[in-house]
Amino acid sequence: MRMTGAKMVVESLHQEGVEVVFGYPGGAIMNVYDEIYKQNYFQHILNRHEQASIIAAEGYARATGRVGVSIVTSGPGFTNAVTGLADAYMDSIPLVVISGQVPTTIIGSDGFQEIDAVGISRPCTKHNYLVNRLEDLPRIIKEAFHIASTGRPGPVHVDIPKDITAEMGEFIYPSEINLPTYKPTVNYNKKQLKRAMEAISNAKKPLLYVGGGAVLSNCAFEIRELAKKLNIPAVETLMARGVMGDENPLFFGMLGMHGEFAANMAAHETDLLISLGARFDDRVTGRLDEFASKAKVIHVDIDPTSIAKLVVPDFPIVGDLKITVKAMIEAIDENEFNDYTNWVELLRDYREKEPLRFIDSNEVIKPQWPIQRVGHLLGARAVVSTDVGQHQMWTAQFYPFSYPRQWITSGGLGTMGFGLPAAMGVARALKGTDKVAINFTGDGSILMNIQELMTCVEYELPVINIILNNNYLGMVRQWQTMFYGNRLSETDLSAQPNFKMLIEAFGGVGYRVTTKEEFDIALKDALEKKRPAMIEVVVARNEEVLPMVPNGHALNEMTLIEGGK
Repeated sequence: MRMTGAKMVVESLHQEGVEVVFGYPGGAIMNVYDEIYKQNYFQHILNRHEQASIIAAEGYARATGRVGVSIVTSGPGFTNAVTGLADAYMDSIPLVVISGQVPTTIIGSDGFQEIDAVGISRPCTKHNYLVNRLEDLPRIIKEAFHIASTGRPGPVHVDIPKDITAEMGEFIYPSEINLPTYKPTVNYNKKQLKRAMEAISNAKKPLLYVGGGAVLSNCAFEIRELAKKLNIPAVETLMARGVMGDENPLFFGMLGMHGEFAANMAAHETDLLISLGARFDDRVTGRLDEFASKAKVIHVDIDPTSIAKLVVPDFPIVGDLKITVKAMIEAIDENEFNDYTNWVELLRDYREKEPLRFIDSNEVIKPQWPIQRVGHLLGARAVVSTDVGQHQMWTAQFYPFSYPRQWITSGGLGTMGFGLPAAMGVARALKGTDKVAINFTGDGSILMNIQELMTCVEYELPVINIILNNNYLGMVRQWQTMFYGNRLSETDLSAQPNFKMLIEAFGGVGYRVTTKEEFDIALKDALEKKRPAMIEVVVARNEEVLPMVPNGHALNEMTLIEGGK
């Protein structure tokens, strides 16, 4: 069938089963948007900023495991999208981002809204393309979806000049992929797996160190089964929250800079660290030469470049995590294992001695309380997004996550402004279910993509934004207080809008609460109204995120809440 390049884009998205596209039109991509107007294959959601388009596609991808899709124009349209691409790249989120480009005859002439999009996106994408010939377009889009979703997932960028989208040609969508230089290692090395299982059988204090790869590979069930069969305790990174389930008796919390005491002590005292889809991020390890210094290391990851990048493992295994963990479970009968009961009991003692807690108050709302309260009232019904800062860490600490993909946050890049558009993508993914998109945010972060309230209202995406308002750029203020002699340089956010009136101006519903009773009433009303909502919670201004491992310290050198050691 003959058609324009623009129609080929739309038909290719249809062939890939895309159900929603987030985007923003402009001159260089106008031919594609004309075809979007004519089609009825997928919904297009018009964001109010290109950064939000990419992050909304991320939210959708993180919540569903499917490839998120965004379309933007050239020049500033693309440069606005770069932060979203970088965010997806750092957290290994599968996206296909299509950008318009000036006509091929103008490329290199500094034409209107021309930018070297492929050059800019190269460091923050898994792969990228500049389409130079119309006949290559269907193949490139097919490859883009394949590369984005296989191996270690990530964003793929496709830049299409305007004349290519206008040109007529024969549309043949390929049924197969032929990429000789791209062959992710899926199957583990059997000898390495055997050695790893022998190491576990010889260990006295083994520990499962579960990373975001466990979410991406959909192997939460297998990891829980491995832990249960061997009675091995587990800890999670920020990106893995929900994999073990907070009620699991073998789960001992999140580890790292703001990790739980028992989790950090587990990493400090283990004699065998079993890393499953984790990358030894600096916010997890603290002082690297002291991280799990008593332990041998098993490292399982599908990305060979992640292995030995920071920590050289004794037992490296490259392969798909789900397949590998299944094989580990099957190999249990081939070995004899120690009884790890005393090790598990030691960690339970640590947790009892130094539980994750905060000092509550009836005079003022502590910021941790609304998070706990939503967890108590909604539990597994909520899919929780956050922005970045203190509220993000408190949510990771205090929300009772029970399954993977319930927790949507910007981990590697730490993107302020992430929460609202991500929750919008989540809300779109949740349509037709009884689940609720909740966004915990701060008074600093929420303003960075506030325009997306209009998108939520227009497309009836009932995100409930809970602003923990301490009138500070909270996490920076905490560091200034603890490490900069309390010199609060440019972190006071006392000048703020009336958030209740702001969301009402967009067409949503707003609340401002100062008591726990008011919060319960507001949340109940927001849930009943099923409209985009904003609950501004006035919280204690100077609350700190604790525990905290100061920069450059080992995980066992934690600053704990008062009354701790």
